[in-house]
Amino acid sequence: MDATTDDAALLPDRPRGDARRPVALVGGGIAAVLFVGLRFAVELSGSAPLEVDRWWDDAMASLANPVGVIVAWIPAIVGGTIGMIVIGVATTIVFLVVRRPWDALDVAASIALVVLIGAPLAAVIARARPADSLAETVATSFPSGHTAVATTIVVSLGLILRRRWVWAVGAAWVVLMMWSRTYLHAHWLSDVVAGLLEGIAVATLMWALIEVWRVRRAQRLVASAD
Repeated sequence: MDATTDDAALLPDRPRGDARRPVALVGGGIAAVLFVGLRFAVELSGSAPLEVDRWWDDAMASLANPVGVIVAWIPAIVGGTIGMIVIGVATTIVFLVVRRPWDALDVAASIALVVLIGAPLAAVIARARPADSLAETVATSFPSGHTAVATTIVVSLGLILRRRWVWAVGAAWVVLMMWSRTYLHAHWLSDVVAGLLEGIAVATLMWALIEVWRVRRAQRLVASAD
């Protein structure tokens, strides 16, 4: 989904659509289906950890060391509730300042939606975290909110800014977040995978929806000017 475009294509009101929209819709749809499927797999297991979850948790425990714990806490803190609110608000403000209101709306709406989906779902499923959790104790393990919000921001910015380095740095950050949450035993592996899928689905589908809205508005403005 990386493309080079001219400056005119980055204007907040332009009458032509983005060629990446079908790809985003397909990718978001697949992620949504996989997320729902994983959610039902967890429910069918009685919210108990899957075999792969236990294997991964044991693997993380075998690699535990003080340095690793310190490193793991960095994304856990930065990607926490306060950190993500600050990042989300700051990003939205920056886009508003540079007069890109559609992009500001995309980021703000995507973050709000992923939280509105993930937080109630986690409370309903009430999946217990690993017994040796170093970071969390409340039974709201599925899906991983840290991973979901991190993925949402990364995918949203990747689609908006259209730069390879944004995708590369963002992917590294999401992987680090997923590792951090499982290394600290705050989540099972399936929790962070679910967060990843939720973030991809929300970010891509929200971007595509706002893209349609933006194009139709621009077309109406052009029509009214003629």
